[in-house]
Amino acid sequence: MSTINHDHHVYVLMGVSGSGKSAVASEVAHQLNAAFLDGDFLHPRSNIVKMASGEPLNDDDRTPWLRALNDAAFAMQRTNKVSLIVCSALKKRYRDLLREGNDNLSFIYLKGDYDLIESRLKSRKGHFFKPQMLVTQFETLEEPHADERDVLVVDINQPLDGVVASTIDLINKK
Repeated sequence: MSTINHDHHVYVLMGVSGSGKSAVASEVAHQLNAAFLDGDFLHPRSNIVKMASGEPLNDDDRTPWLRALNDAAFAMQRTNKVSLIVCSALKKRYRDLLREGNDNLSFIYLKGDYDLIESRLKSRKGHFFKPQMLVTQFETLEEPHADERDVLVVDINQPLDGVVASTIDLINKK
């Protein structure tokens, strides 16, 4: 069993759409001079085509994508002190797949309730809010429990600067 190297750690920012994963990761990466990867960039072409046609992905579609993210996490933690990956990781089995062979990986769960996230999505400029998408995200979400000891939780019911500061504090305590 390998030991955790706290100097080379990957943090997956997880949560439902609208929880602020990309905004938080981008700012945290900037402040910590950390590597940053938007997990959506690793979707295979077939997933992109499927999503573009309005068809939702299923678990079979997500598996090769999650394996690609697992490989990216492995590569990133070998070369960067701190790395951040944005991935909703809504189900425990998705998180388990990301964990495989990556002892230096933790999750930062950007946690907020439905009403808070709905209000943020509705206020986004130039963004067409689809209420059913958020309903589906919350239905799919398997919130991490105490047995997932590698999950850190940040309450997003605060301004972005506060969420960023809370996230950095968690990373610095790790």
